[in-house]
Amino acid sequence: MIETLLTVLVVLLCCGVAYAVAGARVVKQYERGVVFRLGRLLREVRQPGFTMIVPAVDRLRKVNMQIVTLPVPAQEGITRDNVTVRVDAVVYFQVVSPADAVVAVEDYRFAVSQMAQTSLRSIIGKSDLDDLLSNREKLNQGLELMIDSPAVGWGVHIDRVEIKDVSLPETMKRSMARQAEADRERRARVINADAEFQASRKLADAASEMSRQPAALQLRLLQTVVAVAAEKNSTLVLPFPVELLRFLERAQQPAAPPPAGVPDGSDGSTGSPANGPAADGSAARGSPADEPVAEPPGAAPAGVPSAGRAPARAGALAGVTARRAAGEAPASTARARTQGTPARAGGEAGPGAVTSRDERRDEGR
Repeated sequence: MIETLLTVLVVLLCCGVAYAVAGARVVKQYERGVVFRLGRLLREVRQPGFTMIVPAVDRLRKVNMQIVTLPVPAQEGITRDNVTVRVDAVVYFQVVSPADAVVAVEDYRFAVSQMAQTSLRSIIGKSDLDDLLSNREKLNQGLELMIDSPAVGWGVHIDRVEIKDVSLPETMKRSMARQAEADRERRARVINADAEFQASRKLADAASEMSRQPAALQLRLLQTVVAVAAEKNSTLVLPFPVELLRFLERAQQPAAPPPAGVPDGSDGSTGSPANGPAADGSAARGSPADEPVAEPPGAAPAGVPSAGRAPARAGALAGVTARRAAGEAPASTARARTQGTPARAGGEAGPGAVTSRDERRDEGR
């Protein structure tokens, strides 16, 4: 009998130990326990640590209270300015009510993921491309509000939402690159034009100052020459001063003709011992007959030597002297002289003028 009682006590003790072991649960620090007794939720949420439930009656469900990082798949959409983009994001949320997260929604993770995708599509259609690229903070706040509104009833709090990447078509990327290049080119040209304007004003001031000081222009020219001479592979061209060019022009101009009435010895009416025959047609006095007679300037034709004219003139003078001694008429003497004298450049006196000069000379003798 005693052995039977001891056996029963041992069996009951073993059953109690097994029952206790079956009902023992451990809840971690980042978890909370929700107990369902016979399918009914117990309002008491089991805190972290050791806890006991009734085996085969209670069912404990643990809920993670950590912040969950949920990536949102890339969503394609059309922006308000009709640009097709592909946007993906990431959602950070946390369970704040374990009972609601278990009872109010079947799977709060899947629910939050689907809500994030639909909200992302909606925010893409309401925004411009420039906002998606440059004003992401405002879009993140709007997306967070859109997801958090229904998630409050699920016992979930949306901590933050971030747009991770915006994918553009290749044609749009090229268009944006050309736009950025054109904008930078425009700014470069504006800056260059402003620099040219300021430089032109400074050059105008410098020119005004150099006009008052001519020596400054010469100094500037010398500085330019020094700067150019530093390059060994350059050719330096120095301009001539304007005064030197004007001097050369005056030197090349022909001499002015003598004024009217001034004898130059070229028409045969007047002369001097140095230029040719005297006014009476005779040879220069005080010089022998065989001495060559000086010709006036421009009298010799081109290509005829002066040595060939001197003997002819001497022979003509000898013939005139012989006819005078023989008593010939002055007219014949004039014709002899005219025929024996070669033509002079610039024109000779006519036979009548020579005859009148011979008559006057004879009357004077």
